[in-house]
This record gives sequence, C-alpha cells and structure tokens, in this order.
Amino acid sequence: MLRKINVLTKINKQVFTASCLTLTLIACGSSSDDSGDTTNNTGDTVDITNVDFTNTSANCASYDGSYESNVTDVNRNVAFQGSVTITSDSSKCYFNANEIPNHDFHDSESMFATNVSEQSGSYQVVKSPSAAAQNTILNLGTTNAIFLNGVTVDLLAAACYDEGNEPLGQEKIGCGPDQVNNPWRYDPMSSLNSFGTDSHNAHAQPDGTYHYHGSPLAMYEQNCAVENSVSPVIGFAADGFPIYGPCFNDSGNVREVSSSYILKNSGGLREAVNGYTTPVANVGSIASNNYDGQFRGDYEYSASAGDLDECNGMLVDGQYGYYLTNSYPWIMGCYKGTVDSSFVSSGPASVLRSLEHGEKVLHSHYH
Repeated sequence: MLRKINVLTKINKQVFTASCLTLTLIACGSSSDDSGDTTNNTGDTVDITNVDFTNTSANCASYDGSYESNVTDVNRNVAFQGSVTITSDSSKCYFNANEIPNHDFHDSESMFATNVSEQSGSYQVVKSPSAAAQNTILNLGTTNAIFLNGVTVDLLAAACYDEGNEPLGQEKIGCGPDQVNNPWRYDPMSSLNSFGTDSHNAHAQPDGTYHYHGSPLAMYEQNCAVENSVSPVIGFAADGFPIYGPCFNDSGNVREVSSSYILKNSGGLREAVNGYTTPVANVGSIASNNYDGQFRGDYEYSASAGDLDECNGMLVDGQYGYYLTNSYPWIMGCYKGTVDSSFVSSGPASVLRSLEHGEKVLHSHYH
C-alpha cells in the first residue's frame, strides 16, 4: 500500500515532516549518528515525489525501505512511476531501482535523443568504506554513484577532441575507456558545451537510462542560508562513501563548500600535451585556445584553492564524504575508496556507455 505523507509546498518542492518509521530519508532526532537504526520497518512503500531529503546518516542501512514517486516526462507529457528499494545485510546495502527520478524531468529546452524508460538497476554499496592505498581515477564503463532516488551518476562524456570519425571540434563518440588520460575530454557540465540535459543536469543513455552529470538541483535545500543546516546525504558513490549536498558546518557557520580545482595557467593559453591534438579556437565548437573549462583537462587541483580534496571530498566530524559543488568536478574528481564491481559495466552495456554522450550531442545543437 502506498502511504501518502502530508507535505508542505515550498518553492515548487515538497518538504516531508514525518516520523522516522514512516520515512527514513528524512532525519528525526540525532540521525547523523551512523550507528542509529532509522530503518523503515513499516513495510509500506513511501511516496518520495519531490521530497527534500534531510537525513545526514552516512550509514547506507539507515535508508532501508521501499520508495515510489509519480513524475512526468515534461516534453513528452508521459507519466512515470519511480521505484527504489534499499535493503542491507551485515556488510552491504543493496539498491534495486527502475532508475526513474523522484522529480519531473526532460523539461525546459532539453533534447533527449532517446526516450527515458524504466530499467532494472542493481547496485551494491559497502557499509563500512575505507580509503584505498591510492585514489582511483574516473573512467567510462563505471557508474560513479547511485542517488537515494534510484538514479545513477555518470560524470564523463564519451567525446574527446580529435578522437573518433567526426570533424574536429564536432566529436560525438569514440573516446572510450582507453582514453582515460586524454586531457581534451569534453565536460558535459561546461556552459561551452551542450549535451541536451534538462534542468536537473541529466539526460538519457541510448538504452533509456536517465542519469545525472552534476547536481540534480533537487532532493535537498540548495540555499545554505535558508535553514542554516548542513546538507543531507543524497546518495552513495561506487566506493561506498556518502555524497552530501553543498552545505557544511564550518566551525559553527553553515556555508557552501568550495571545490579546490582551478583553471590551469589562470585561464591562459592551453599547452600542448604529448600524444594528443590541442584544441584550436573556432574549429567546430571550440570556444577558445584558453583553459576555459570546455574540457576536463582545463582544470588542475590546487589544495589551497578550496575546501575539498582532489576527489571532491573531505572529512567532517570523522566522516569522509563527497560534496556537490557548483564548479568542476561537480560531484567527484576520483574515488577515495575501492569501487564495487556492481557499478562496473561489461559486454553490451559497456559499449552503450561508450556511445551515449555522443548521441546526445548529435541531437542537442552542440555548439
């Protein structure tokens, strides 16, 4: 039975005020205690349509339960029902989702090349993640994270300058996992690129999977000053560490976290990298010859530039987590821990992932 929760509409969002037993995605009392049991034990399926999450527990088991949402593909005017179930045992949490979000999607001027469709996603998150001996770089073929609404995160595009068969500056596909070190991989979140994403920084893969490239601009209060409270956990990375919104407590002052990545050479001229063709201004969609953020390789990590480490995370009150930022790398810059194999694609799924972003560019007025 679907249990409807009383909601308060606020700036086109719904904020739930319910008991812990009813909705584990919402904090009650001192829910930031990772050892606390806030599991949904009612057996009911909870409606999370347009909710603002507030639970800050880093323990994935705190979110055990079954959740549904009723949303619309705006441009197609098609109704969908999202579904995500979270269970756990002594070592892992298990996410099973149809990967439909808990908010409307495909809105505004977004242009999805493929229609969104329900999936059968299954991901495993380790309950007690630990830092690995060294960081792991992001690469195509590995889903970066799963959000609590059942939608995944894929930060990388499969398009790089002078890779593939398309004209220079108009690349759409061809930059696969073998190009992991290519500095000229287009950044889907750059305003200089157009990947057909909707207002939630998301679009669909060729198989219809809806996925985020950056902050969903939903699921949490975006203005750190509104409620003067830290951001909730909105998901878990493939290595098991939690992902928080942008607000944290800095010695008693709740403020927005800042990335520690900056443009190389203060945004000056790009330098050649051995083995790769340097992008040239006005060739296809290339905006300039400068490090302007059109490519992921335009950035470099500078420890003193912000709050976060090279993976876009930090330790707060003894808990490591990644934080959403309004600048590169947006969610994660690398993995701090060990990636669970359930996030790694293989076979046909891996091929689709290597094609997906290029097909979006083809249909989204890439400029």
